[in-house]
Amino acid sequence: MIHFNRPCMTGRETDYIRQAVESGKLSGNGEFTHRCQDFFQQRYGFRKCLLTTSCTDALEMAALLTGVGPGDEVIVPSYTFVSSALAFVRCGATIVFADSCSDQPNLDAEKIESLITPRTKVIVPVHYAGCACDMGRIMAIAEKHNLLVVEDAAQAVDSWYKPKAKDEAEERSVHSSTSTSHFNSSRPLGGIGHLAAFSFHETKNITAGGEGGMLVINDERFIRRAEIIWEKGTNRAEFFRGEVNKYGWVDTGSSFLPAEINAAYLWAQLENLDKIQSERKRIWQRYDDELKGMQAAGLKGLRGVTFPVIPDHATNNAHMYYLLFPDLAKRTDFIAKMKARDILTVFHYLPLHSSDFYRNSCRGHYPLSSILYQLPNCSRYADTLVRLPLYYALGDDQDRVLAAAKEALA
Repeated sequence: MIHFNRPCMTGRETDYIRQAVESGKLSGNGEFTHRCQDFFQQRYGFRKCLLTTSCTDALEMAALLTGVGPGDEVIVPSYTFVSSALAFVRCGATIVFADSCSDQPNLDAEKIESLITPRTKVIVPVHYAGCACDMGRIMAIAEKHNLLVVEDAAQAVDSWYKPKAKDEAEERSVHSSTSTSHFNSSRPLGGIGHLAAFSFHETKNITAGGEGGMLVINDERFIRRAEIIWEKGTNRAEFFRGEVNKYGWVDTGSSFLPAEINAAYLWAQLENLDKIQSERKRIWQRYDDELKGMQAAGLKGLRGVTFPVIPDHATNNAHMYYLLFPDLAKRTDFIAKMKARDILTVFHYLPLHSSDFYRNSCRGHYPLSSILYQLPNCSRYADTLVRLPLYYALGDDQDRVLAAAKEALA
């Protein structure tokens, strides 16, 4: 059986876990935690990084830091994982769902302003498949309406936003030269919004041993409170730095800090990040070259099938390779045929705006005929998108995947 995903192993994970155990410091915020956080701060220029037990926890921390509550609205794409919305729901905020772009699943930045009301407080762009949303446009909208931006960069490690000169010129015509919306060079995803969340789940490019995440704080005013929330509402981090002579309960918070063995596992991955990324990109590119070649050669089963679109403003971190089928029936048939050949290919998200929870809890806020229920693009991706196996150790098994795909499509 060729699985859809296998967690990456570099060979040093167990060595570092043993070192963490032998250090006697297992509860987190030890040497390996600091190494991982420093890595991201130095490599990508993030202002402050805090490892968390999951990306969901990082998003929940971000929601607390934004201060949203009952009566506030948060704009979230419908085609995303539930955590993107749930973190803000837990704070009592109302979720306003946005549609995806017509050519790729990311949030359609051009539709955001039509959703903004006096109650809107936050925009949550989700970088689907590690490809950047149109962050120049999103940050300009946020600045214009005095909104916070929380990047859901769960899939976007080592991926970048590349501004177009035209976009920057347009923004300069509206905003002052001190605007945070202006990007003079490429910016790493997670380093653009006020806050950002990453995932190190086993399905991501790199993992912290199965579960893990990270909160990125790019706005100075949130740093101190983020540390307090991270440490169960205490100023314990300041105590360990010698900034206070005792620590106590000073704010809300929770147990967001991961164990040191998770940080040790992650550190082994970070040491090999370039190697991991290079191999994933090779696999991604081979899928793209061969499947597009099959389509160009006239393979009947590929008529109407489309491939991942990498926008001009985005780089590709090879998080996933997907196909878009003309309809649900053709996708279902393809998945079944691949499974019969012992290859797992899987669909992805169900639209959150049509979920039982959202419809039951938010129907009083918005009638079913409203724009919030008219999100055709995200509904189309839910019915037609299928992901192919892509992981570091795929190796020669990619031959089998491509051969089976061609046979199934033929």
